[in-house]
Amino acid sequence: MIKAILSFFLSLFIFNSTQAQTVKSILYKGTIDGKTAVTFYIKAENHPCNADLMYTSMYRYDKSGNWIQLNATQNKKNESEFVFVEQGFTGVMILKKDNATFNGLWISPDTKKQLKTELKKVPMTSKDIEFYEDKMEKVNYENNDC
Repeated sequence: MIKAILSFFLSLFIFNSTQAQTVKSILYKGTIDGKTAVTFYIKAENHPCNADLMYTSMYRYDKSGNWIQLNATQNKKNESEFVFVEQGFTGVMILKKDNATFNGLWISPDTKKQLKTELKKVPMTSKDIEFYEDKMEKVNYENNDC
């Protein structure tokens, strides 16, 4: 009987630990084309169906108040490489992550413009995270509400 109870609690502990949600939010600031200041926010969380991470992200040109939602895909063969497609396919970012930076290209839909993109990680407070999470929720709602 004691073995059955211990077994039950052990399986409950394992189930709960596998169901734990890991969320990591990171803020980056940098430039596109070396002169256009941008703010980039990304959140990584466990995928509910497998061991992969899911990413949600957005960015804005600092002179604009409008956020652009990004659909993110991570390269399975090289996990430091990402593709971010702007909502409405108005541009694409191909970026490589290295410790505290994202570097790569912003590419126009017709591929005629390819601009160097450099982003550096910026520390955030819990209040900052709350602010950016609120913005991301609003951007997602604006883009995906029926």
